Amino acid sequence: MNVNLTQSCEENMLIKTPFPTFALNQNGQVIIWNPACEQYFGYTKQDFQSTDSLKDQLFSTLTENEWQRILNAQEYIRINNIQLIHKNETLSKANFIIIPCLINNEHSIIFYCLPQEDFFTIGETEQELLDLKNGLLSTFMTVTLDHEGFIISCNPLFLKTSKWTPKRVLRKSFWQLFPEDEESQQIADTIWNTISKGKIWKGDVQKKKKTGETYWVHLTAIPTSSPNEDDFHYFLIEQDITNEKEMQQKLEKIAYIDAETGLMNVHRLESIVKEMIEEKQNFYFVYLSIDKFYTLKELHNVEVENNFILEFTKRLKIYFQDSVLARVNESDFVVITPLGEWFIQEFLSYLKQNPIYIGHRAMPITVSGGITRSPQDQSNFTQLMNASLLIISEVRQAGGDNILSLSESTHKKLNRKSMIEKRLLLALDQRNLKVLYQPQVALKTGKIYAVEAFVRWEDEEIGVVNPDELIPIAEESGLINNIGSFMIEEACKQAAEWLRQGLELKVGINMSVREFRDKNMAKFILDTLVKTGCPAHLIQLEITEKFALEAEAETSIIQQMRTLEEQGITFVLDDFGTGYASFRYMQLLPIQILKIDQMYIQSLTKSEKTQRLINGIVHFGKSMNLTVLAEGVETEEQKQLLEQYNCDAIQGYLISKPVTADKIPKLLTN
Repeated sequence: MNVNLTQSCEENMLIKTPFPTFALNQNGQVIIWNPACEQYFGYTKQDFQSTDSLKDQLFSTLTENEWQRILNAQEYIRINNIQLIHKNETLSKANFIIIPCLINNEHSIIFYCLPQEDFFTIGETEQELLDLKNGLLSTFMTVTLDHEGFIISCNPLFLKTSKWTPKRVLRKSFWQLFPEDEESQQIADTIWNTISKGKIWKGDVQKKKKTGETYWVHLTAIPTSSPNEDDFHYFLIEQDITNEKEMQQKLEKIAYIDAETGLMNVHRLESIVKEMIEEKQNFYFVYLSIDKFYTLKELHNVEVENNFILEFTKRLKIYFQDSVLARVNESDFVVITPLGEWFIQEFLSYLKQNPIYIGHRAMPITVSGGITRSPQDQSNFTQLMNASLLIISEVRQAGGDNILSLSESTHKKLNRKSMIEKRLLLALDQRNLKVLYQPQVALKTGKIYAVEAFVRWEDEEIGVVNPDELIPIAEESGLINNIGSFMIEEACKQAAEWLRQGLELKVGINMSVREFRDKNMAKFILDTLVKTGCPAHLIQLEITEKFALEAEAETSIIQQMRTLEEQGITFVLDDFGTGYASFRYMQLLPIQILKIDQMYIQSLTKSEKTQRLINGIVHFGKSMNLTVLAEGVETEEQKQLLEQYNCDAIQGYLISKPVTADKIPKLLTN
């Protein structure tokens, strides 16, 4: 029901109201504007002379439908969270009580404005939410979008950073905040598609200021209600990260450029090659390595060396124009080019025709190179690098100073290696690897007391892959850890199973130093023992001299080994005599068994020097309180000599080849 008031009475009431209050006639013109309005909004009544001036200025964030709903109100209504634009173009939010009435018998509307920062009555939980919101607004840029993607509000921090004014940015679309290039618009589409499905999107994006400049923000876009509702809004929280991005780009430039030559380095080269492969480009990958580079360094001082590299780089740039050039290490370069093989190979002639002079003498420079094609020869960066290094190795074996393409035999070798890597992943996943066990016999008792576990793999597509081929590929690809984990689990299960059958057999497992660089390796082994029910004293871990030398310098590896030793696990030094024997690591590492390499055993009966050497190794092991085991024993004569030397145990074909687990009990009875 409308109240009928005279204008003078109504003005007197509104003027005395302590908060912003005003009235409009049925045409939307301001007829009353109290002093609190002037003080709070900065506008005077004279600022709203035309019919729509109030809507276009103070209420410009409202849609036309919302504004008409207010003007046509027939009864008391309350509207919350209306964003207002002050005369100084600052923003605020307020709640409004709107009352239709008659002023001088004319339909009018009174607006009682309750600014949110001054008028609120809330509970403790709501206060926490309000504090959180105020904290966000004071720390981050915020923008609110309506269900169509138009901007309906933003905070002062956003306006300050983006250089927009409220009048210019409100009612603009979300897409207009981004640069106009295709990539930026696609990112905006992705964000919108995500949040319009009711999901949160977050990430780093580049945005556009009113001035056209760009800046970077970390953006979190949050849907704020059900997508089925008409008032579905989206809340954008942004943090300016422009300085961090610029610093990152500078660091990336440093990280991607070889400081001495200005060429890209191997990290940038890898990125470029990956992009070219993704775009299905055809190109030649040319790896060029300066022969005997370190010999040249010894013959000339550092200054000459630097000049030499710069002169070599100049010749690369001149000869391989419009090609991608990179320096991958001190003496090696890579050229990515569409130019043909004959042209690439002629680079050596160009170097001879344009020698590099040191003083008045030409440097005796030769270059070995490998040409690989993508995608015909190899299909990724790692394969291209490996193929190139293999070609260069073959070139140097033939004398160097040549640039060759990938040969058919090398191609087959690389393809097999690549196939092994792919099939090995599948074999590990499906546990298609097998474990064979080779017995070890104590010479004093003649009984089998332990076995060594060997991995064996026969693939349905590539056939038998022997350990000499498998292990290096596994180490290079990083799959050696997976094989190691498989072997540990299988060996522990088998040792526990034999124990349940009444056979107490120790099981030896070969370990690589790479596996022990995982700080959780000791924990994994101990957890596996618990899981399989295998006593720790039944497990022997076999390490090589190379492992021992590297472990000597890494405290974390020594600590893990000692942890395992304390639990009862035995360590075996395998292949003794083939590496760099060190008394230091014999003292530092918890080694209990010394295994003489089969290379010496093979010549035991043929060489008196070998006999004296092995006799000495046995006595050395005894002096260190170690058990001495000889591997590769194939004849009775070898066994008898080892018994004379007081060797503790033997392993080899004389006893048995590696066999499956089910055959071990039969060997024990025999």
